[in-house]
Amino acid sequence: MSTESAAAENESGQGPDAGPDTEAPVEAAEATEAAGDGTEATGSDATGDEKAGTEEAAAQPSEAEAEIAAQRELRERIAQRKAAKDGPIAAGTKLSGTAADLLAAVRAVESGEKPAATVFAQPERAPRPAAAAPEPRPRTPAAPVVDAGPDADSVAAVRAVLVEGGAPDTLAAAAATALGEGAEDLLREDPWQLLRVSGVRPEQADGFARALLGAECGPEDERRGRAVTVWLLEQAAVAGHTALDLPVLTDALGKRGVPDPGEAVQSAAAEGDAILFQDPVEDAPEPEPAEDGEEEPERPVRILVGLERYALAEESLADGLARIINSGPKDGDSVGGDWEAAAAAASGTTAELIRAAGAHRLVLHTGGEAARAEPVALASAAAGLGLRVCVAAHSADGRRRAAALLGADAPDAATATVEGLLTQTQGPGRDADGALAVDLLVVLDAPQLDVDGAAMLVELLADGTCLVLSGDSGVLWSAGPGRVFADLLAAGICPRLASRTPDPGPIGELVSGIGIGELSQVEAPGKEVVIVPVRDGAEAIHRTVQLVADSVPRAIGVPAEETQVITPGHAGAAGTRALNAALKERLNPGPGRFGGFDPGDRVVHVAGPGRIRPGRVVGADAEGLRLDCAGEPVLVPKEQVERAVRHGWAVTGHQAVGLRWAAAVVVLPGDAAAGLSRPWVYTAFGRGERHLSVVDGVGAGLPRAVSEIAAKPRTTRLGRLVRAQVPGA
Repeated sequence: MSTESAAAENESGQGPDAGPDTEAPVEAAEATEAAGDGTEATGSDATGDEKAGTEEAAAQPSEAEAEIAAQRELRERIAQRKAAKDGPIAAGTKLSGTAADLLAAVRAVESGEKPAATVFAQPERAPRPAAAAPEPRPRTPAAPVVDAGPDADSVAAVRAVLVEGGAPDTLAAAAATALGEGAEDLLREDPWQLLRVSGVRPEQADGFARALLGAECGPEDERRGRAVTVWLLEQAAVAGHTALDLPVLTDALGKRGVPDPGEAVQSAAAEGDAILFQDPVEDAPEPEPAEDGEEEPERPVRILVGLERYALAEESLADGLARIINSGPKDGDSVGGDWEAAAAAASGTTAELIRAAGAHRLVLHTGGEAARAEPVALASAAAGLGLRVCVAAHSADGRRRAAALLGADAPDAATATVEGLLTQTQGPGRDADGALAVDLLVVLDAPQLDVDGAAMLVELLADGTCLVLSGDSGVLWSAGPGRVFADLLAAGICPRLASRTPDPGPIGELVSGIGIGELSQVEAPGKEVVIVPVRDGAEAIHRTVQLVADSVPRAIGVPAEETQVITPGHAGAAGTRALNAALKERLNPGPGRFGGFDPGDRVVHVAGPGRIRPGRVVGADAEGLRLDCAGEPVLVPKEQVERAVRHGWAVTGHQAVGLRWAAAVVVLPGDAAAGLSRPWVYTAFGRGERHLSVVDGVGAGLPRAVSEIAAKPRTTRLGRLVRAQVPGA
């Protein structure tokens, strides 16, 4: 992908397709640099253009206030539990606990004082004892809490400091939110803290620091090294990593002009901004046994550095999963009579799934779109046994499809989105202890769980609750950091069931082949699959508009409002911006009198990275833009419209995950060839239920992406953490 596209993604604050799987380079070091380059493509000097670029780049996605409050509450609970379990360990001058011990270990290894095997030796943790099944609990759903954000005085104080340092005053609210109470004093003491604001780049923070500090400012400043370390770790998180190898991070720091990268990492760890870990190299050969009189050979280890937020989330998730697993039946694979009877009434993978859920508390299930019926059938069977069940999906569309599979008699609380569960706005509500009032939770679209969301979700499950994670392992991974579903599949800590139900029809056959790296021609007598070659971006736009407005409605019978255009990125010759402009002109022309929108415009409300709510513009008033999202009225405050609402005739591949339409038109302009991968093609081609048109401008780049370019690796720790806590894993 071009740097223009990467910059555009960062500029809008919504760059899922510029991140983890479609555009991040293969190596972690390159991923970090690519994220940095993308962020910096709007400029490199401290000029007025730079300020404008920063102002645009700093726009952040609109988040539901209830979600923010719920996440804060749950993170506090996680932190309190972790603090109670792991007390501080005195080591170093400013460090405590694991960070201090690991930093001391890193220094010992680097100096040659001790071998890695001795300094990193740790006692094995005892497994968590199994818990008794919980008593039935009353359901007491809680109302969402509104986060008011920073007060006007705080924003004004921050604005004054920004203006003094020559930074755009429009960053004031974002800076006050990111830095919290006393943000103005913090910026004066450490101007590089401006890097904590989304979209700000190191050279822009350097200019701000020079304006405030004058001669005191320099590249060797400890504050700069520490801030750039955190910034690089944040960029790595955008690319999907929860941690970085120490050599990768120090190399990237050197490229950013930090004179002593090792000292910068140590400073960040000492201040609690980063945490160091050591993990054994799992695929390394076993060392030869020591002979008499010789020292034991060293075991290879890797030193990782991560942000506290994601380190805490991965450790909490591993703890929670181990707790859930160990709270299951002590007799292992024994299935109760009721469960066996329910399994006997089913067949195939559904029967296996019912038996697994009856005997275990964590079950993983993989399969395509048709296979979603299997975990939903499990939920129906469990409800028939008198259990409290809930099926959660990634999107509102996924929830709607799950509800249709459950049937009209199922209560509304039997389905939810993951976001709705976390914000307490959907699902069965909470019990008196704050846990979800369920006995069985089925999570569809499990590959879209990032470590933050997964940790908060598992934290809400009481001991004895059965958790079934189900999803298509071929689709794009989560927009947030981590690869929870893939890590758990690889860990082997619980039953893993692969569906034998294929997706039907020519589209299902095509997508199944893509999943194994083969792009083959399929018989499509009903024009279910159509390939439209194009020479350039202009022709791609012309043919796309023709397909959506004329060809697909006429030949397939699918109206334009049920056809979705999907393309790799927002910018470029045929990105979402260009395509949406052309489609609006044809399908709903107008002056854009409501912040660029007109009544009837097809839009997406961007609720977070990789998470959208399709809808239509109903109107606007003094309060903001009014939308209809699948029958639900949504009011977007006018100050959020520019960053939270986009035209929605065309979306990116990551935004389309978890959604389905009657027809899909996938546009592959020539300048997008470098950003294609097998997961992206698999995801995009599988979004149409009845019809798929491919506007192909990449030629041989498409089969090459399918056969050669797999999912980009992510550096995570979840697999090792959870295996260490589950006996026999």
